[in-house]
Amino acid sequence: LMAAFATAPVHAADLAYSEPAPSYEEPAATPSGFTGAYAGIHAGMSSEKLNPFSGDKEFMGGIQGGYNTEFNGVIVGGEMEYSHLGDTRVGVPGGKLVERHRVAAKAKAGAAMGETLIYGTAGMAMTSLRDTGSAQGPDGWKPGYLLGVGVEQNLTSNLSAKVEYNYVRTNDVRSFDPVTSSTSKTDISDHVIKGGLNYKF
Repeated sequence: LMAAFATAPVHAADLAYSEPAPSYEEPAATPSGFTGAYAGIHAGMSSEKLNPFSGDKEFMGGIQGGYNTEFNGVIVGGEMEYSHLGDTRVGVPGGKLVERHRVAAKAKAGAAMGETLIYGTAGMAMTSLRDTGSAQGPDGWKPGYLLGVGVEQNLTSNLSAKVEYNYVRTNDVRSFDPVTSSTSKTDISDHVIKGGLNYKF
């Protein structure tokens, strides 16, 4: 019996022991520091010309608040904004009107690179217009559209700073020229460069 056991073949499969293959789990994506609700302030320059720092310009400032979320690495969100435009002058036939107040509802989308967010924005704007000595306008709120780009930088886990450019166009603004007693409709626009601070809740 011992001789038979000794001569029985020993197969490698009888001796080999294989460890179970380790399971791999995809590491959880780390959310950026730009998601959630926030509120803040902004200030800058507003002008009818492309370069607000030359020619006829006005100091402007205001407040904003919004909410951002993240989808597949893209930051998307919405923002409400109020600005006092400091009576920015815009040209109409025969003279100038002034833009005083603005309320804007904006959508945002961008990409976060570390602690920096580069984004674009677009939305609707309501602008309050006033007369001047050279022209008379609607003396009320007129709707328009807004386009812009910006860069935001996280300073702490709750505080960020931003720089943003906005182009705002208001179509079919009715004005009256008292010299010629004529009425016109004009598309007016302005350019805003502003900096701001946001506090994330």
